[in-house]
Amino acid sequence: MQPYFLPYIGYFQLINAVDKYVIYDDVNYIKGGWINRNKLLLNGKDFMFNLILSGASPNKLINEVFVAEDQSKLMKIICNAYSKAPHFNNTFYLLQTIFEFKNKNLEKFIGNSLIQIAKYLNINTEFIYSSDLRKNCSLRAQEKVIHICSILQSTEYYNSIGGMELYDRVNFEAKNIKLYFLKTLPIEYVQFNNTFIPSLSILDVIMFNSVEEINSMLRKYELV
Repeated sequence: MQPYFLPYIGYFQLINAVDKYVIYDDVNYIKGGWINRNKLLLNGKDFMFNLILSGASPNKLINEVFVAEDQSKLMKIICNAYSKAPHFNNTFYLLQTIFEFKNKNLEKFIGNSLIQIAKYLNINTEFIYSSDLRKNCSLRAQEKVIHICSILQSTEYYNSIGGMELYDRVNFEAKNIKLYFLKTLPIEYVQFNNTFIPSLSILDVIMFNSVEEINSMLRKYELV
């Protein structure tokens, strides 16, 4: 999967469900996509936030883009949104650790954020950057994914439910790889006194729930 900054809980369900998680960083950066942005809860409504980047371009690979040094505006927005949330202190400390990461390369910065959140949630999955693998870089799309699975000697490959339009089980099975799609089941929790707003960043989940509660949520999915 491509690296996303503070993605929704389904992304972490996927991480938790596998033994090895490949951060797909040597593909083109998608401007206007979800790589450096997501949604949080602000004044009872969903609000799109952005991790500010430097030199972002769809003509560059994800691992050729950098994170801007000053993210104080985003931290202020998060403080204003969640300062009264029940788990604000622990979550804000986690965020500070993430933002203080010295390597501002986008792939490494987001990769570290995923690793830190996984550690916080007691997820023990191994993270691998696709750019670190010795592979045939001329392959594209599905064939490249199958090639990576073969390098890692994988017998199963999990993708989010949105991948059903991109991947064909027949092609995976030809390489003795079982293909599954993870579908997140309905998840709801208390967000202040507001009507619940679903599909927000994992940041929202951590602000309002204990690690034990989130661990239970991580299992609320089905494979199709």
